[in-house]
Amino acid sequence: METISSPREEGACISERQNSILTAGTGRKSIHCADDSLAGSVSQRACVFCGARVVLNPVTDAVHLVHGPIGCAAYTWDIRGSLSSGSEMYRNSFSTNMKERDVVFGGEKKLAACIDEIVEKYHPPAIFVYATCVTGMIGDDIVAVCKEASRHHNTEVIPVESSGFISGNKVVGYRAAALALLRLITPKEGELIEKTQKLNFLGEYNLSGEMWLARRYLAEMGIGINVAFTGDSTVAALKQAPGACLNLVQCTGSMHWVAQQLEKQFSIPFMDVNFFGAENTAESLRKIARFYDDPVITERTERIIERETARIRPALERYREKLTGKRAAIYVGGAYKAVALIRQMRELGMEIVLTGTQTGKSEEYATITSLLDEGAIVVDDTNPAEIERFLLEKKVDVMAGGVKERVLAYKLGVGFVDHNHDRKECLAGFDGAVNFAREVYISTCSPVWKYLRAPAGGA
Repeated sequence: METISSPREEGACISERQNSILTAGTGRKSIHCADDSLAGSVSQRACVFCGARVVLNPVTDAVHLVHGPIGCAAYTWDIRGSLSSGSEMYRNSFSTNMKERDVVFGGEKKLAACIDEIVEKYHPPAIFVYATCVTGMIGDDIVAVCKEASRHHNTEVIPVESSGFISGNKVVGYRAAALALLRLITPKEGELIEKTQKLNFLGEYNLSGEMWLARRYLAEMGIGINVAFTGDSTVAALKQAPGACLNLVQCTGSMHWVAQQLEKQFSIPFMDVNFFGAENTAESLRKIARFYDDPVITERTERIIERETARIRPALERYREKLTGKRAAIYVGGAYKAVALIRQMRELGMEIVLTGTQTGKSEEYATITSLLDEGAIVVDDTNPAEIERFLLEKKVDVMAGGVKERVLAYKLGVGFVDHNHDRKECLAGFDGAVNFAREVYISTCSPVWKYLRAPAGGA
């Protein structure tokens, strides 16, 4: 594979990735995205199985059974920082623990025996059975095993067809999870779900209790949440999803397709929202209020926004004084989060010089690029070599990203803010905006950087 050695190139370390990188305000207007990761590039993406697991894992009272080697279950154990108001079943990690003998002779009987044992010991309302690379390659028919187990135990045993090797894009795992969810929530023949004036919150995983925060805002407006997909959700609550009057979509990568199917099958409209950052939160609350078209709800909404904005303004202004002019980089899983972070950091007076995502779509990258100043770099599905190059060339002071980017940033003398899906700090809503600003300030302006011989950003 030909590599690029000239530092004057736009930025790709591998020539085939040149179209996955662009510079805002100059040259190309579109970016190549949504494809499988390039072999040899050491993508920051996770696998298809992991994509499915992060979507479904917050279903609190379900059993999540990984059909594969123990490493797959260990890698994704407690993968979300999701909190529960009830059952803690989802905090367990179940695995069929496939060994060499199972690979040679097949693992279907072992899977069936594991399901039998789980039902006998735990009596869960549903079991999600995840396929992995190994089970997919040897041809285990998890769909047939789950169908027979559902009939035998009279419970929901749902296959998640997430064999990692079927794609180099974890978005395929999102789709596998979406299909499993639709299978769960579609009413059985003869079942009727009563329509309500409540809404579903799709793509909200209750990291650090963030769904509870949104629920409080909505309750004060006079609106109830029917069920979240899938933060702090239960199997019974998810089955009531067709009864909502509106679907909010926060994580577009994992839930847009689900929202489209719910609109098609149950005539439930959807809208995109974003509760990261004060500006985004206020905008989202107003969009929701407009949908209900109720003067009382509108008045309550404006009262909330005015009160909360006034309350947090002094803190944000203090951080802005310290952070104005600092240079920031962003690399996260989805575009909705990248857009939110761009707006938040710009509110703090920072310059965004690098932005990228693992799963962004072309229209989402168009939005991202429109928010950036000329010369900022935009990347899709990048790799450590490219991240290192851009952090150094752009003299970045702080990076917001996930767990895989943290160590690289610190080694280069760059501050880092964790925005991963297993974080424990609430970053949503008005309070979350202050928490985020504080995290950016602490990391960017830490006195530790002055002891480095050659910090990347000179912070």
